[in-house]
Amino acid sequence: MTMDNRYSDGSQFLKDVTVKIQNRLDEIDHDLNEGKKEIENMHEYYWENYTEMDQYGYEEYDNRQALLQQTNANAEKLKLKHRFERMKDAPFFGRVDFIFEGEDEPEPFYIGIGNFAEKAGMTPLIYDWRAPVSGLFYDYDKGPASYEAPAGMITGEISSKWQYKIRRGKMIYAFESDTKIDDEILKQELGHNGDVKLKNIVRTIQKEQNAIIRNTEDKILVIQGGAGSGKTSIALHRIAYLLYHDRQNLKSSNVLILSPNSVFSDYISHILPELGEENIQEMSFDLFAYRELKDTAADCEDRYDHLERIMKFPSDQEKERFRMKQSEEFVGLIEGFLATLEDRLIDFKEISFRGMNMTEEELIKMFYFKFQDTPLLSRMDAVMEYFIDAYETLKGSNISDDDRELLKSRFDSMYVTKDIYTIYNWMLEDYGYELLPDVPYERRKIQYEDVFPILYLKYRLLGKSSQKNIKHLVIDEMQDYSFMQYVILHNLFQCRMTILGDYAQTLDTKQHDVLKFLPKIFGKDIRKVILNKSYRNTYEIAKYAAQISGITGLELLERHGRPVEERTFASEDEMLDAIEANVNLGLDGYETGAVITMTEDEAYDIYRLLKNRGVDAAYVDRDSSAFKRGLTVTTFYLAKGLEFDQVFTIRGRKENPLAEQAEYIAATRALQELYVYENNSSL
Repeated sequence: MTMDNRYSDGSQFLKDVTVKIQNRLDEIDHDLNEGKKEIENMHEYYWENYTEMDQYGYEEYDNRQALLQQTNANAEKLKLKHRFERMKDAPFFGRVDFIFEGEDEPEPFYIGIGNFAEKAGMTPLIYDWRAPVSGLFYDYDKGPASYEAPAGMITGEISSKWQYKIRRGKMIYAFESDTKIDDEILKQELGHNGDVKLKNIVRTIQKEQNAIIRNTEDKILVIQGGAGSGKTSIALHRIAYLLYHDRQNLKSSNVLILSPNSVFSDYISHILPELGEENIQEMSFDLFAYRELKDTAADCEDRYDHLERIMKFPSDQEKERFRMKQSEEFVGLIEGFLATLEDRLIDFKEISFRGMNMTEEELIKMFYFKFQDTPLLSRMDAVMEYFIDAYETLKGSNISDDDRELLKSRFDSMYVTKDIYTIYNWMLEDYGYELLPDVPYERRKIQYEDVFPILYLKYRLLGKSSQKNIKHLVIDEMQDYSFMQYVILHNLFQCRMTILGDYAQTLDTKQHDVLKFLPKIFGKDIRKVILNKSYRNTYEIAKYAAQISGITGLELLERHGRPVEERTFASEDEMLDAIEANVNLGLDGYETGAVITMTEDEAYDIYRLLKNRGVDAAYVDRDSSAFKRGLTVTTFYLAKGLEFDQVFTIRGRKENPLAEQAEYIAATRALQELYVYENNSSL
């Protein structure tokens, strides 16, 4: 494609390419209809002829294979149709005019959400934002530039760059720019009302963000960024980029995101489909631990149970016990306990089975030497399998399932106990900690401080569950994971990782920087990237939040808005009056708003009182699974990661150990307006 003066501002190209996209859509619709008819004919042929098909089933097999191929072809056509329908709405957002070295005339490269060519196999008219040539748009201004193509490094010069906004197929603006993303355009994009979904950022990716997204070299990439720096968006775009560039080895099913909760999962769930990829698995690490410990206890607390308890019943002793049980030191205590557990856990007895014996001495040799590398609670199974193999070889026949169960019960009976809960209590007793309640399985509920130590102990005693299908792990809110949790994650997942977070948004009572201990766990080859620019909040809100956290050195985008409003009220009714008066949502107002409290009881009370006043609001608790447009009432810890146009922060009691953290997290949720309210009557 050579430069055409008719296309100087992109408007004529938009008209032409829109027609071509529609032509492709018409062709796909025709092919889909033909494919459906073909499937119907295959079904009809099968039912008319299946009684006469050959006895070996060759014809039936061929028919089934043809049906499968046609069904798969139709599915691929349907995916292509959806992609082109999205592209028709906004086919491209950028253009780079590039003069190849040795050439005189520039060649335009239009950049969009996906590739588009007039016919399959032809040179693209629009290039996917992840294509090598698209790096010119993100990484260079006018002047000398280069990009890495399959054939090698391509050098040349950028003669001009354009940025576009297209909506419903109409050109909103075309802007020629010397810089990658003009600040005025960036402010305009970020200044729009908050949506009920996280925005994709392909139109506004910054140079430092692009370097993270296109990083394929580093196995462990850690992104530390302030609130509003785009960490989560960058991580998701990075996954989309990796899926695009390594389709042979990496599929959506090979990627797992550990995210804080279901509401946050819903909030980000559309990003990958928007970028042309299938959605990926998401789960909280607390839920993962609960599922892994179902055979140990009937229930487990999650992080939110722990937060609610320390806010309602502040206790320095409990805080210190929690910190200790998540620490490197406690991992060491568990290892020390395991070193002395073997002799305490096993009572060896001779095994006799139908004329074949294994003496106590032989058992001891097997247990301590032959299978010494097998986890302790799995080791007797290994000895049993050795015994069964020897018996079957001697007798020349396999033992029955009933006999195998009988032998298993005899070998297992040599363990004093196989109950992880009981063994963990032994350890607590040895080190002088308060014991877990001695209750039957169905009444056990493990406190949060003990969940991950017990999980660690279980893996050390039984071996870890296989996670080989996961080839890339994304850990969001990295500051909320303890040393103990990272050790478990390192043992479970030997894959590439993207780890992201902001130490200022910790759910602990004080800030701690996990970057200080991650190299101890994952090794020194971790690549750490610091993002210092905040894009989310207005300048006024960002400055206010920085004063709460004490963080300095953040670069703020100077998008100005109204000042932060702080007010103290004599009664709850006065405070609710102010919320009701200032909420500005709907057709003529903002899209999203939030009332953010400290505890779930406070959130539910305010939600109920607002509903009684006729205010339309949604209540979000830990069991919620969707983020909705309008006014949301929730706690600060469930609001983490989300953003709202308006935020009403309800300050907590001064003695609450998380009051300052909560106020900072709540403040950084606000895109346009922040109100900080305090009810004197409840203090």
